[in-house]
Amino acid sequence: MSGICVVLGVGAGNGEALVRRFCQEGFQVAMLARSTDYLLELEASLTGAHAFPCDLMEPAQIASVMTAIERRLGPVSVMLYNAGGGAFKSVEDASLEDFEANWRINVQGLVAATKAALPQLRQHPSASIVVTSASAATRGRANTAPFASAKAAQRSLAQSLARQLGPEKIHVANVVIDGVVDLPRTRNMLPDKPDDFFVQPSAVADAVWHLCQQDPSAWTHELDIRPFGETW
Repeated sequence: MSGICVVLGVGAGNGEALVRRFCQEGFQVAMLARSTDYLLELEASLTGAHAFPCDLMEPAQIASVMTAIERRLGPVSVMLYNAGGGAFKSVEDASLEDFEANWRINVQGLVAATKAALPQLRQHPSASIVVTSASAATRGRANTAPFASAKAAQRSLAQSLARQLGPEKIHVANVVIDGVVDLPRTRNMLPDKPDDFFVQPSAVADAVWHLCQQDPSAWTHELDIRPFGETW
């Protein structure tokens, strides 16, 4: 199988793992992130990976880059929205700017990417949009006010898109990751945790890949991912 996949929000962890998984399956993968050097290094090391530097807080940049992807690679059939960020503060400690920044990357970016990608996705008999989410989307804990509210809005948006686009054979799925992703910085923060405490990015990428292969008669629209030891 082959096609054109765009991953918005590529960094060490889930983003890079998604790129590697889809390249492995023969896709041409457009990688979007602000770090030009990182993207170029990844492009040089992976067959099928293509760097498209982009600030996902800027809708005009997203639209421009999506046009460039179609011109260079062809119309995308898979869009993976992995961009996200969070201010972990109480409502009293968080500024209005904190709330706005969380909304812009988690919600506005997804809206802008979907608007830009839909004309390309609609060129295929079937297509997929998968959103990387977090357990904050389903429960707002103390000191997560900006992040949880933005992720909840993102989840609701994904549900609305799934209802709208399903009849067009565009599969929209929201992946709730409930756990700590295995990264050098998380290992440093939690040095006493065993290996099986962490969510493996490659395993997340496997799950997303399988979502994109589902038959329309049995689509998954929300998928919870957590290590077996996670408290939930």
